[in-house]
Amino acid sequence: MRVDAFDFDLPPERIALRPARPRDAARMLLVQGGAMSDAGVRDLPLLLRAGDCLVFNDTRVIPAQLEGRRGAREEEGAPGAKIGATLHKRIDLRRWQAFVRNAKRLRVGDTVDFGAGVEALAEDRLADGSFILAFGGDEPVELLLERAGTMPLPPYIAGKRPTDADDRSDYQTMFAREDGAVAAPTAALHFTPELLAALEAAGILTETLTLHVGAGTFLPVKADDTDDHVMHAEWGRIDAATAERLNAVRARGGRVIAVGTTSLRLLESAAHDTGEIAPFEGDTAIFITPGYRFKAIDGLMTNFHLPKSTLFMLVSALMGLEVMQAAYAHAIDSGYRFYSYGDASLLLP
Repeated sequence: MRVDAFDFDLPPERIALRPARPRDAARMLLVQGGAMSDAGVRDLPLLLRAGDCLVFNDTRVIPAQLEGRRGAREEEGAPGAKIGATLHKRIDLRRWQAFVRNAKRLRVGDTVDFGAGVEALAEDRLADGSFILAFGGDEPVELLLERAGTMPLPPYIAGKRPTDADDRSDYQTMFAREDGAVAAPTAALHFTPELLAALEAAGILTETLTLHVGAGTFLPVKADDTDDHVMHAEWGRIDAATAERLNAVRARGGRVIAVGTTSLRLLESAAHDTGEIAPFEGDTAIFITPGYRFKAIDGLMTNFHLPKSTLFMLVSALMGLEVMQAAYAHAIDSGYRFYSYGDASLLLP
């Protein structure tokens, strides 16, 4: 399909720069088939059925945004250039793939000093322009990042205000347990212990999986046609016990509702054509566009996404492009807040 089919006009004032407080006070647009109605996140126990199961991503966002200086070169005789790095995907214990700002001033073999005793070697440059950074020392890289890094807010927020101390908690879900994400699974930001208790009282089940969200989720689609877009890969895991319980939910007539596109993409990556969810561990680069036949999920709770993004393509595949264009037009006209810190939608095809 043409990528511009997924475009829409979004007024800048619709972009949320802070989350709702408390988290579950956010609005939620219910889209069921071709119908839509306004609700709130706290209405979720009333909108789902006993026996349904919400599936959360338990990845934890690490402070993956780094600012530093490249080591001086003899031929320059001056302090090295400023270098910014956003870690994207772990390679091994000490090496990460990173998107680099001011990349033209960085060469393979250069060392970057990120302050607080944290240095990394530019070990390799990949075909997409990103670098492999190898961190020095013996301390776990996670400890180094806690000292030198900041939370990697999406560019549409970071471009409008600086990251601050509140973001350390605001940009982390209550389910965060497994270190490795450089972007939050934002649909789950709306959940609180009180909401989970209400869901449990209503007979709604919960499960977790792990998908380490990469910075590639924010990369624009530069191709003119969806067939020409290369999706970024992310690492995920669904253990055997979780897969078995999810299959049992559907066998009993319950619905599997993914909380966030990250949970959905991993569930669909793990599913057989029969719909059975299998254990999974490894990379997935699944790219879901209209025409895709969903196998593992029966619905999706998600935030509102960027124009022409792979995520707006995904929700259009689930509900239909015309339905989602109408839903987003309603959300814009009705003052819904967009993107990572914004409001939610519940999509039930």
